[in-house]
Amino acid sequence: MKFGISSYAFGWGIGFDGARPERPMDEHDLLRNAVELGASIVQIADNMPLESFSPKRLQRLCTTAAASGIQLEVGARRLTIERLKLYTEIAQSVGSSLVRFVIDDADYQPSVQQIRDLLFECLSELDSVILAIENHDRLSAYTLQSLLEEVDSDRIGICLDTANSLGAGEGLDTVLAALAPWVVNLHIKDFAIGRISTKMGFWIEGRPAGAGLLKIHELIDQLNKNPRCQSAILELWTPSAETWEATIRKEAQWVRQSCEYLRPLLTPVHDHD
Repeated sequence: MKFGISSYAFGWGIGFDGARPERPMDEHDLLRNAVELGASIVQIADNMPLESFSPKRLQRLCTTAAASGIQLEVGARRLTIERLKLYTEIAQSVGSSLVRFVIDDADYQPSVQQIRDLLFECLSELDSVILAIENHDRLSAYTLQSLLEEVDSDRIGICLDTANSLGAGEGLDTVLAALAPWVVNLHIKDFAIGRISTKMGFWIEGRPAGAGLLKIHELIDQLNKNPRCQSAILELWTPSAETWEATIRKEAQWVRQSCEYLRPLLTPVHDHD
């Protein structure tokens, strides 16, 4: 698997609704960081929506990425046939062979039957890209497995996020048991879990890769047996610090620490041709 970083590794640096830094990171900041950190892929997700880019801006992104030796991957949310067509075109324009989608959105949660029908409809749009469905909070791994088995296409797979399914009450072992054969893209997101002060409940919080509960060596060993999984992408849940500036510094430090840990595990021996 090739090693990459996601725009979601820099959630604070890019910002989100209601919380934007004075000078948000842009796509060229992401590319510069990828080069400095030794990553070969940048996955630009829905916190930096490529649909908002003009054709000129997309072309500049492609040109800079190519000159930097960076492969681009495309991410989006709210899976509809119209949005899949849009992002398939965007993926082709930036040279991405993969489109990662979170199915849901804040006001959009299709039923399992609607998702099934949508995936069958999507097949005609996937000649040039692979659709990677991300496991998220709402759908169990078994439900996703059943959908993939029914659709039965090598053009649709799973973007396996190592932490998201905690929101569905499932640990990574459960998710891997159901979905490992379909994984085409991996999101490495480490985390810690501890009891709250009253002892009546738990907190879950992000950690730099290698500093949490995630058994990354074992995970990579398992997925390296799956030839469909071509990329492993760093994401982070960095808790905020006392100030914006301290939060941005903390996030950047976590990214560096995570990349130093992951690079030796993920850089293929043939990745220097």
